[in-house]
Amino acid sequence: MRNYNFTFLVLLLALLLNACKNKKQHSIASDSSTTENLYFGQKPPGLIPEVFAPGIVSINGRNESNISFSPDLDEVYFTVNKKDEEVSIYFSKLKGNKWTPAKRANFTNGRKKEELYPFVSFDNKRIYFTALDSIFSDEKIWYVNRLEDSWSDAIQLDSPLNDDLIFYINQAKNGDLFYTNLSKKWKMYYAQNRKGKFPEVQEVEIEFGHHGFISPSQDYLLVYARNKENEKRKDNDIYVCFKEEDGTWTKPISIGNEVNSNFGEGCPSITPDGKYLFFTRAEDEGGLSNLYWVSTKIIDKLRPIEL
Repeated sequence: MRNYNFTFLVLLLALLLNACKNKKQHSIASDSSTTENLYFGQKPPGLIPEVFAPGIVSINGRNESNISFSPDLDEVYFTVNKKDEEVSIYFSKLKGNKWTPAKRANFTNGRKKEELYPFVSFDNKRIYFTALDSIFSDEKIWYVNRLEDSWSDAIQLDSPLNDDLIFYINQAKNGDLFYTNLSKKWKMYYAQNRKGKFPEVQEVEIEFGHHGFISPSQDYLLVYARNKENEKRKDNDIYVCFKEEDGTWTKPISIGNEVNSNFGEGCPSITPDGKYLFFTRAEDEGGLSNLYWVSTKIIDKLRPIEL
């Protein structure tokens, strides 16, 4: 009887170990499959920019601008401007191994005519965006809170930053908000996170640039502006300012010819993991832009040695 019990226990233990092994293998396979499908299954770029998700996100004949990913990289939100259509935010989600077809978000549910420049917060609980009825007249920052499987009604952010006309908001990991202040000659401003509130605003002291995007750790700030190296050129280029040890910023540095072409580049953004730079390039004959991406190693190469 004792031998029977011993044999039974050995068999039971073997079955349990095999079940755990299969579950682990399934989990690894699932994680690997999910990883392969990040960024719509696109092969990550190196130091040469590539069009992002052509025919899926970047579609010829329309204008795409900024893009923002959720912290887990399984949701994406981006700005689209189609002919004869108001500027809108589109989104797609990774469900299982497939991305859902991109569709319009309509966060304000028609209360504002246009919605643009989304940013998903690092805690994944909120999406900030710009909403307006008429260009250069009522641009304000709004947000929606995440519900179980949807988003709340849109709320205008209660902060002094909305006392001005502002847009292109984004956020560092510590919650500080950075944005372009249209009322203050398109200068860069920021508002420190005070337990989820933003009671004070300050100018970011850089020489030039707008549509700024702060890195997750605030060690550099990307902006764009008209090309400064050649007065004859009228196209926009992307520049980077690195934060000094004393909290000031370096002079804007051109991000280089790999990114800055003879076409217009703009609307920079960084993925939540800090690995990729996204930007727009207007190389369509009608001035329409597609989204491009490139490794952020291109930025690391420009970092001053002392930083």
